[in-house]
Amino acid sequence: MLTGKPSVLFAKLLTVFATLLLPCAAFAASAGAPHLDGAVLSGLWVLPFVCMLLSIAVLPLVAPHFWHSHFGKISLFWALCFLVPFTLKFGFSLALYETLHALLLEYFPFIILLLALFTVAGGVRLTGTLVGTPIVNTLILLIGTLLASWMGTTGAAMLLIRPLLRANAHRKYKVHSVVFFIFLVANIGGSLTPLGDPPLFLGFLQGVDFFWTTTHMLLPMLFTAAILITAYFLIDTYLFGKEGRPVPEGVDASSSEKLGMEGKVNLLLLLGVIGAVLLSGMWDPNIEFNIYHVHVELQNLTRDLLLLFITGLSLRLTDDESRRLNDFNWFPILEVGKLFIGIFLSMIPAIAILKAGKDGALSGIINLVTDANGNPVDIMYFWLTGILSSFLDNAPTYLVFFNTAGGDASHLMTDMASTLLAISAGAVFMGANTYIGNAPNFMVRAIADDQGVKMPSFFGYMAWSFGILIPTFVLVTLVFF
Repeated sequence: MLTGKPSVLFAKLLTVFATLLLPCAAFAASAGAPHLDGAVLSGLWVLPFVCMLLSIAVLPLVAPHFWHSHFGKISLFWALCFLVPFTLKFGFSLALYETLHALLLEYFPFIILLLALFTVAGGVRLTGTLVGTPIVNTLILLIGTLLASWMGTTGAAMLLIRPLLRANAHRKYKVHSVVFFIFLVANIGGSLTPLGDPPLFLGFLQGVDFFWTTTHMLLPMLFTAAILITAYFLIDTYLFGKEGRPVPEGVDASSSEKLGMEGKVNLLLLLGVIGAVLLSGMWDPNIEFNIYHVHVELQNLTRDLLLLFITGLSLRLTDDESRRLNDFNWFPILEVGKLFIGIFLSMIPAIAILKAGKDGALSGIINLVTDANGNPVDIMYFWLTGILSSFLDNAPTYLVFFNTAGGDASHLMTDMASTLLAISAGAVFMGANTYIGNAPNFMVRAIADDQGVKMPSFFGYMAWSFGILIPTFVLVTLVFF
């Protein structure tokens, strides 16, 4: 059920966002912006981030009631465990700058995009009889995989996860369907365009051609998706037979209701979301606002305001009863918002250390991507980008290795195409390895949990990914790198 009036919630969000922009007039652009040199940070600064991940992994298992009641406070606690000693060590100025940088350029754009996609896609409701047989489930995964590159992994995931869950409500075994949905729709399907996944959009902003990703990632994506979809169909067919080929109560061939769709206006709004994201990547008016040395570019501010406006339109134009019947509620986006603010803030030193390259505490990792003659090692680029993308935000991880490989898009697209392919595939594919590897993973898990599917724990999910994805990625390595 909806928790609170959508219009009131949206008004509060807009007020908060507007309040954050008020300092634009107060801070003038100035030289000498604070700078965090990752080379001066020891590995100990990563501990709050590690503890944040362990909290997500362990507390729901050992103290579920405490976790579900206080996960927002726990997230804030680990963020402060980084910020307080960091402020004491490096001063308030640098701490304020790094916090504003993470919030204004990373967290708020991230959560606003998720909010827009969550709200818009949640307003589309498939009606009629959709029964979760192996063929139907596989078709849903296949459609979602194909859509993800053109409407984003988050958009495709939010559009199709509820129909998948409703189609399988009568099934005993459902977890595998959600897990493979995360693998395919929330990650690997977004491989073909900058719209599909944030790392590829960052590459687009760095000068990588829009369709370079389509042409170079097509075969690895099809190869990986074919393996996973085949594996899913075999697993679901076996489990469906083990359940006795169940049919929902009261459903037979004569009572099957024709498929339909409510909230079609949201499909147009979804195009608006895509357009707003594309606008921020292709329009550069060369105007920016400075909030304590943090440069907020007009095109990005415009994108975020458009996304909030589209969110409001979706709430206004979609019938509340249709959302209720769609099992729509605000808890998943609230959970993601509270947890990821802790992740984004406690992750600051980890990203800074990686950006320091060979001068940082993680220099051993950076050294692995280059051989003795200074040539790139594509296999290591694929696996290291992927492993770090599994636990860090895959977008900045992509950018770190993009710059490690030289950072020249024209050179990477031609002479070093295999290296750029390795970085791109690692960031997108292996975002599926953990719940936090890519934004929609956690949201899909939260929606499934909210609808009664007992999803695996953090480590339980990794058992699935380690058993299924890692062997698949080994094959990808042998074939393409």
